Amino acid sequence: MKSAVEKLGPTRVKVSVEVPYAELKPSVDEAYKAIGAQIQVPGFRKGKVPARIIDQRVGRPAVLQEAINEALPAFYSQALIENELRPMGQPEVEVTEVPVDEEQPLKFDAELDTAPEFDLPDFTQITVEVDPLEVSDEDVDAEFEALRERFGTLAGVERAAADGDSVTIDLTATIGDDDIDDVSGINYLIGSGNMLEGLDDALTGLSAGESKTFTAPLAGGEHEGEDAEITVTVQSVKERQLPELDDEFAQMASQHDTIEEMRSEVAEQVERGKRFEQGVQARDKALDQLLETLDLPLPEKVIEDEVHQHLENEDRLEDDEHRAEVDESTRKALRTQLILDKIVERDEIQVSQEELIEYIVMSASQYGMDPNQFAQALDQQGQVPAIMGEVARRKALASILDVINIVDTDGNEVDLSELDDEEEDEDGATDESAEVIEAESVEDDADEDAEKSEDATV
Repeated sequence: MKSAVEKLGPTRVKVSVEVPYAELKPSVDEAYKAIGAQIQVPGFRKGKVPARIIDQRVGRPAVLQEAINEALPAFYSQALIENELRPMGQPEVEVTEVPVDEEQPLKFDAELDTAPEFDLPDFTQITVEVDPLEVSDEDVDAEFEALRERFGTLAGVERAAADGDSVTIDLTATIGDDDIDDVSGINYLIGSGNMLEGLDDALTGLSAGESKTFTAPLAGGEHEGEDAEITVTVQSVKERQLPELDDEFAQMASQHDTIEEMRSEVAEQVERGKRFEQGVQARDKALDQLLETLDLPLPEKVIEDEVHQHLENEDRLEDDEHRAEVDESTRKALRTQLILDKIVERDEIQVSQEELIEYIVMSASQYGMDPNQFAQALDQQGQVPAIMGEVARRKALASILDVINIVDTDGNEVDLSELDDEEEDEDGATDESAEVIEAESVEDDADEDAEKSEDATV
């Protein structure tokens, strides 16, 4: 097989392929077998029909078409490998010559988008500025308050509901004379604002057994967005009672005997959290610098298809304003992917089985699935290579933090290796930068899942 590449643009090429008949013949033989097994010819057993009879019955062109359709993907892939092309999107393939005899080759052209060629800058010349590491008493107090909330208990109260109370409620929704929904025994935290517009205001001031009616747009179901008359009835009111910050609390919430010892550990945890925030800031700013520095040509057809699919899934194809937003975010995501893939290639970044499993377990927990079932689903859908690519890009992004210069706004050098030097793996490479990437990703995904789960019919 011979192939030649013609550059049509910064990200567009045309690959011309010529395949000798001898290399196509195995596929032609298979085509004869497949067609012979489908037709019945008097005097011949099924599957034993000679090629010349098949040519008479269905025609030689039909056989060649079957063979070419079967063989073309393999020849196309071989041409990509031989010419070291990284395709993006689907190719446009045209068969330009079909062999009419064994002396004539198969010829076809494929136009496709490819990743642009570019050089990475010297990362050691990149300097980013982050917030200084400052741990105040207020920061530590806020962490303690969160711990108190976590260990707080709910207790019933005989008073009107107020902001922060947990209530058990019944809800009914009607539009005109139609009953839309009727649910009871729902637990709701007043002030969370994650169910119905106006529900917090309606509940505030109600005692157990009291009701209130208000109008609000429905948040889900077939009447989503339509105004309905909502009646809420309070079954019970509970307030969260928080433990005192004393030695007893320290023994319950930590391994320490005194609240002073616990406060010292909490302060260290807050400092570590601040360092993680510095890492996230540094990562984002370094990536933004790379995106500004590298003016990468992008495959317009790939972007157009991606934007169209996104808008089609949202049923917003006619929303020009949203199209512009999606187009911009798609371009940024693609530029980011190209840069990270270049780092992966340059540094020969590999993904270990342990890293892949860790990512799958993390992702499975976000979807509320068993990790084994999630892994099987990925395998069945052929998504494992894509997942490995994503993990490699995360490692590439984390590696940037090891070489760029990081200073705080006071001019002090920031050393992120102090995050957790003792967590070095067997190869001696630290994992703290990767933790910064992973931790924020988990948090972002969890927030998205939480927002989705808050949608309710009523």
